[in-house]
Amino acid sequence: MNRPITIVGAGLGGLALARMLHVNGIDAVVYERDSSRDARGQGGMLDLHSGTGQRALREAGLIEQFHAVARRAGQDMRLLQPDGTLLLQEDTPDDAPLERPEVDRADLRELLLDSLPGHTVRWGCAVESADDGRLYFADGSSAPYDLLVGADGANSRVRAQLTDARPTHIGQNVVELVIPDIDRTHPDLAAMVGRGNYWVLGDGQSLAAQRNGDGCVRVGLSFYNTAEDWFATSGIPFGDPAAARARLIDLFAGWDPRFTALIAACDDTILPRSITTLPVGLTWPSTPGVTLLGDAAHLMPPVGQGANMALLDGALLGLALAACPDDIPAAVEEYEREMFERTSAAGRQSAHIKELLASPNAARHILAFFQPG
Repeated sequence: MNRPITIVGAGLGGLALARMLHVNGIDAVVYERDSSRDARGQGGMLDLHSGTGQRALREAGLIEQFHAVARRAGQDMRLLQPDGTLLLQEDTPDDAPLERPEVDRADLRELLLDSLPGHTVRWGCAVESADDGRLYFADGSSAPYDLLVGADGANSRVRAQLTDARPTHIGQNVVELVIPDIDRTHPDLAAMVGRGNYWVLGDGQSLAAQRNGDGCVRVGLSFYNTAEDWFATSGIPFGDPAAARARLIDLFAGWDPRFTALIAACDDTILPRSITTLPVGLTWPSTPGVTLLGDAAHLMPPVGQGANMALLDGALLGLALAACPDDIPAAVEEYEREMFERTSAAGRQSAHIKELLASPNAARHILAFFQPG
């Protein structure tokens, strides 16, 4: 390679790749549109699976640092029906293995950034397009590349080099809310949610509350079988947080008052999200000079697979490049072959879970899925 390997996007997958290249003595540069590592929030918690996300961190020599920030108690789970019926409660013993511990996405990103030389990430570089060995940035500048890796998420600008596929709406719309400092402000609700994940699944709607390492609880309200423009007709006045909370409580009329109390306790952070995915099993002909990883390659429903797959993509692509430095196209083709098979299986499972969540009597379907027999 005459130039460093070029990565677009300083998300988890792109940084995992940069770390793998660094430990194997291969130069890389990461272009990121954010102006700095602290330019915006990174979202909530992730559960890193032992065979995928944690495997990537082991390959990258970062597993001990991960254990230092991971939360074993985040594996706790409570599953309920809208009338308050408790279907499942799993409390994690203090000596339980870290099979799927939770970690703040921001902490994990910081861990990866701190593992790289300071010059690796070029902040404030918004990529507009790529063509014939050259990247074009929003400020009018450009840069050449030999190998370009699109790690730039759902709305990837690099993806167009390989496929015409675009994310499409899957009939799910989500409202994200936050209860800050819940142990102090709402100790009764804190005890109800517990230390990990709290799911209430109804017919066509769900409420998920998740304990975060900073003391807040993030609440996600999902509305299934809804159109892409549903927010425009939902009557939720996002510009007026108090009225928006009141409308959301109305949308959960008939649910146990303990659950709507979670909505009432949230602050003024109220964010709408329309959920999109790429086609399950998306592939492309291997093309010298460019490839994809993470959501840019296989955007899935948000049921716990995306970050794990992105981290493992980055680690395995880095290993393939390190093992075959004199034949980069062969290394990329090997990576893509494995990635297509692995992420297609994960995508099918994620789509199935999403269908269960959207089905009538979703709570019992999910219980049967996770505890068959």
